[in-house]
Amino acid sequence: MSHDAAIIAATRHWVERAVIGLNLCPFAKAVERRGQVRYVVSRAETEEQLLADLRAELQHLAATPADVTDNTLLIHPGVLREFFAFQAFLPRTEAALRKAGFEGVFQVASFHPDYQFADAEPDDLGNLTNRAPYPTLHLLREASITQAVRDFPAAETIYERNIATLNELGREGWEKLGIKPAADPKPQ
Repeated sequence: MSHDAAIIAATRHWVERAVIGLNLCPFAKAVERRGQVRYVVSRAETEEQLLADLRAELQHLAATPADVTDNTLLIHPGVLREFFAFQAFLPRTEAALRKAGFEGVFQVASFHPDYQFADAEPDDLGNLTNRAPYPTLHLLREASITQAVRDFPAAETIYERNIATLNELGREGWEKLGIKPAADPKPQ
């Protein structure tokens, strides 16, 4: 399996087992099943290269109808592997979004293998809601989010429900999902 294919496979496994399987995002299943999620592996090794890839993916989404590609998972295993550096980088993604003229059109959600909410301990099960196999920027269409929230009753309760789901599942249950990076994939 190629380097990118292994990374995408690990990320798809996470989407299938955690995001959809545990219903952490009730909006994900429909777009995934319709093939409207684009998985892109960035070869970036610097923040500047990642920003260039982010801008390119925003342009791609803008040029592609939502019924073809609704959102993109921009997976970047070669840069921002340390969570606090990743977190410090996120304002730059928002600035790039604004500078490209996409504020109010797209938004960026963030996932990381070591994700930690500000008010949580590192081993808090709630952090698992945003833990992906690799650092990942999720580019979402604002219109799709607005529609999904309209269609989902009590969307504001998703976070609390996710915490309850993960607490019930427990660390052992999470481990059984097998969500981890591909075994040291190297570019070919």
